[in-house]
Amino acid sequence: MKLHEYQAKEIFKNFGIPVPEGMVIENARVIRQVTKRLPGNRWVVKAQVYAGARGKGGGVKIVEGEAALKSEVEAMLGTRLVTPQTDNRGLPVNAVLIEQPSDIAQEYYMAVTLDRTNECLSVIASACGGMDIEEVAANEPEKIVQITIYPVTGINAFQCRRIAYGLGVPAADVKALMNIVNQLYRLAVEKDVQLVEVNPLVRLNDGGFVALDAKLVVDDNALFRHADLLKLHDPRQEDEKEMQAQQHDLSYVALRGNIGCMVNGAGLAMATMDLIKVHGGEPANFLDVGGTATADRVAHALKIILSDPNVKAILVNIFGGIVRCDLIAEGILQAVAEVGITLPVVVRLEGTHAEKGRVLLKSRMENIQAAESLADAATKAVTAARGA
Repeated sequence: MKLHEYQAKEIFKNFGIPVPEGMVIENARVIRQVTKRLPGNRWVVKAQVYAGARGKGGGVKIVEGEAALKSEVEAMLGTRLVTPQTDNRGLPVNAVLIEQPSDIAQEYYMAVTLDRTNECLSVIASACGGMDIEEVAANEPEKIVQITIYPVTGINAFQCRRIAYGLGVPAADVKALMNIVNQLYRLAVEKDVQLVEVNPLVRLNDGGFVALDAKLVVDDNALFRHADLLKLHDPRQEDEKEMQAQQHDLSYVALRGNIGCMVNGAGLAMATMDLIKVHGGEPANFLDVGGTATADRVAHALKIILSDPNVKAILVNIFGGIVRCDLIAEGILQAVAEVGITLPVVVRLEGTHAEKGRVLLKSRMENIQAAESLADAATKAVTAARGA
């Protein structure tokens, strides 16, 4: 589960991590309250959405004067922000965070994230703050400092010093940075986060550090322990189709392609999407109906796929181990009866009652194509999407 920047910064405060003074508003009529609380003539206006790279989409602006501040807030609120991390529709801007600018001497990148390879948390840091950390890692990996933290020992002082020295932090500020690294790790452990990221973490000209940005991603599986965090969730920021999928115990992630995918099993779903890409197509979604899919769940899955206007063809790839292929076929026919499917459908059924499922579909659907293999299914789906 993601949190908004302003929510993450409130949590940062509780852990003693310095953040700029700011105010969150959802209406431009309260601008006068903002200027009283944040005196001065320059402010930073930041759109609050569940996506990064907001600056590239026009979601972070520096303004001068109260009139310009009000104008910029009015221009942002109620719009949809498109960034490199969103789809073409973008995300709704229902709130903005207003802060005073900071006097920056140096920008850093700092994150504590789940290291799945080593089965523990790792600290990743760089002196190239404010930039795309993926590009830095790819082109200048020597500028990335990574420390693996083993859960038995926790984070140690020498590891914090190694990060500070690796970033070239002046000696007078090493202790302050060590404290921030410690607190970020403590936050990650206590709040069960998959990622806590600060980009940029800035060193000020008059000394000390401030987290200019804050990103928190909490492990969904641990939310039963964090009712306070669950209350912070903003469903308006979630894809409507993904929310519907959760209600029916479906794993769905919206993508930008035009081939709708319905698969049972996360690994098989990933392989299906890979083969679509290999054959020149673009998947419109990741959708795992699970190993115990019922006809009703399959029907709901197809309705979600069909609600995406970009979908031009559907690829159904089912391996019948626990789930029976004829039940999958019944679910497809149920969806056809309820909402209708006029798009071309490519079906690959293998395993338990696969032949029975294929016969059932062919007898009642005119726009279905049977596939002999996964590669054949991907080829036919790509061709069908292009034809549509």
